[in-house]
Order: sequence, then C-alpha cells, then structure tokens
Amino acid sequence: MTRINLRPIASPMPLGFCTVAIASVIVGCFQLGVFEDDARRAVGLVIVPASVLQLLVSWFAFGARDVVAATLMACFSGLWLATSLALVVDPPGALRVLGVLNAVFALFAVVMASVAGRKRALWLVLSTAAPRFAVAALADLTGVAWVGILSGVLGLLLAVIALYTAFALMLEDMRGQEVLPIGRSGPAHHAVEGDLSVQLSNLERQAGVRRTL
Repeated sequence: MTRINLRPIASPMPLGFCTVAIASVIVGCFQLGVFEDDARRAVGLVIVPASVLQLLVSWFAFGARDVVAATLMACFSGLWLATSLALVVDPPGALRVLGVLNAVFALFAVVMASVAGRKRALWLVLSTAAPRFAVAALADLTGVAWVGILSGVLGLLLAVIALYTAFALMLEDMRGQEVLPIGRSGPAHHAVEGDLSVQLSNLERQAGVRRTL
C-alpha cells in the first residue's frame, strides 16, 4: 500500500518578495547617490540578511513543490550574497565581475519569465528584474554615471512591484480570497480557486512520488 501524506505550509512568497523589495531599495539608493561614496561596505553588510532570508524562502518553496519560485529565490539569494561580498571585501576587478554576474542574472530572469507566464505577479517581477539587472551590468562594465542612475531607478521600480505582490499575497492569505489583482491563470489560478480534487490530480507524477526525477 502506498500512502501519501500532505503537509500544509504557509506560502513563503510574501517574505521572498518583501526581501527583494528591501534589498532593491538599499542598492538602488546607493546607485542614486543617496548614501555617501564610502558606504559600500555598509550597503554590502545590510543586504546580507536578504541572502539568508531568500535562501529560507527557497527551501520552503521547494517543499511546497513550486520549482519556479524556489529556483528564483535561491538565485536571488546567491546574487545578494555575491554582491554583498564584492561590496564589503572590494577585491580588484570586483566591479567588472559584478557586471558579468548581473548580466547573467538578467538573462536568467528572461528565461524564468518565459516559463512563469501563468503566474502574472511572478512574471511581472521577473520582467522588471531583467532590465534592471541588465542596466546594472552595463553600469558596472562601463562606469557611465547616468546608466548607474537609471539602474537605481529601475531598482526602486522593482521594489515597488515586489512590495505590491507581497502585500497582495498576504491579504489573500488572511482573507482566503483574492483581494488585490495578481493575474493568476491556468494551473496557478486553479491552485487557489480549485477544490481538493483539482489539487490532487496527477499527484502520482509529482517529484518525490514518481520513481525518478
């Protein structure tokens, strides 16, 4: 006899999106010149908790079988950690290395957005993250001041969208229904609006149940 135990957990995504918003505000303000030029180490230290929190979010998202959200949050965690270390230690060539890292992350965001279309809120965050990190890469590689300012502005825009998404998800969780629109469709919509039979359909094909990944 095969027995499948379902373990309900709270959604970790509001925490993940709040963390994206907070870290984006700190880095964006640094790029906009809100902080002094010698605040690099302080900025790096402040965004360290973002790496830890998003790794935790990724862990719970994997447990909730949301591979897209889990992968995104794990990669955000690594990005914030790498950025933090580069800002704090400031080794030779750190700026150009960060430029390449941001460029790769922008490409990753485009790829993730292409598979997250039915999760409109997540898709919107990714669609904003892609140009933000692409411009950040250009700023790091070229050193042009106005490009850095544009990257900071896009960082604040990313923070606003991530914060809205987090707030909408928290309201939805507290009231048991969608309050603010986040545009779910397809399986993402059925996951919230469908009954238990919808949730358990094709369960035998899920990771951890089937014979091999």
